[in-house]
Amino acid sequence: MLVAVLLFVLGLICLIKGGDWFVDGSTGIARAFRIPEILIGATVVSIGTTLPEVMVSATGAIGGHSEMAYGNAIGSIICNTALIAAITIAFKPSKVDKKSLVVPVAFFFTSFALYAATAYIAGYFDRIVGSTLLVIFVVYIIVSVRQARNNPDKSHEDSVEEGENEKGKVRPLWLDIVLLIIGAALIAVGARLLVDNGTIIATELGVPESVIALTFVALGTSLPELVTSVTSLIKGHGALGLGNVIGANIFNLVLVSGLATVLSPFAVPAQKTLLGVNASLLVDLPVALIAMLILTLPALSKGKMFRVQGIVLLLMYFGFCVFQFA
Repeated sequence: MLVAVLLFVLGLICLIKGGDWFVDGSTGIARAFRIPEILIGATVVSIGTTLPEVMVSATGAIGGHSEMAYGNAIGSIICNTALIAAITIAFKPSKVDKKSLVVPVAFFFTSFALYAATAYIAGYFDRIVGSTLLVIFVVYIIVSVRQARNNPDKSHEDSVEEGENEKGKVRPLWLDIVLLIIGAALIAVGARLLVDNGTIIATELGVPESVIALTFVALGTSLPELVTSVTSLIKGHGALGLGNVIGANIFNLVLVSGLATVLSPFAVPAQKTLLGVNASLLVDLPVALIAMLILTLPALSKGKMFRVQGIVLLLMYFGFCVFQFA
């Protein structure tokens, strides 16, 4: 058990560092070949920070652990919204550009509607659903890039310059390639360690795999988003952190879940019940939806965030975790 815990932690470290290096290397290579900053921010960086979730869910699906694939995607959405975004809002509410949020918010709730309909009506995610989610992912990327090109002032100009070191010097291309390869390898190794040892820990403790995925694994794979949000908060760009969280939530639905489903279709996990009903349908999906509504509605209607939102979301996340382990 101790060995499994240590390997689980090692897996988290590999995922975090691997994701960091992958983003750095990818961004450096993109800039070396003069790919527009807008395209880098809308694709490489966003996808890169979601790679831990992608690898964990894909690995879990292939290994027959559908609870890990499903739970990680939904759990990451809840964690990103009710913990990570909530922390930044509770400490430093900020104004947001309502127009820039319309597209990602619309894509999220459209994707969530498809995801929830599949879970409640069919109870089974087949390859058709997975393929549809991946198509939505591609469409979202295309729309985002076009929107960014039409609105250059709102295109990631406030983000950290990934391709430069502290002295402002650009890394050599060979180093970016090395970072890309090592980062991808660490993500793959970390995902395997996380899934395998998360399953062992769950079995030893008598805790359902779905609970481990919804809490520990989801929190671990969401750490890149947490680092981004905290960094944005420190630098006074709270709205940037909000955008990253919403984008990551979209990727969790359409890329993470879509890829896992195409690789290995699975039924909605039913290891935990409440009042005789599948807890995932009664608690997990509704919590994810409500959390996103609390996060986005004030931003869209008022153009700003409020500290009370962050506090309510943090309380919601605490209650969610207590329920999972009750």
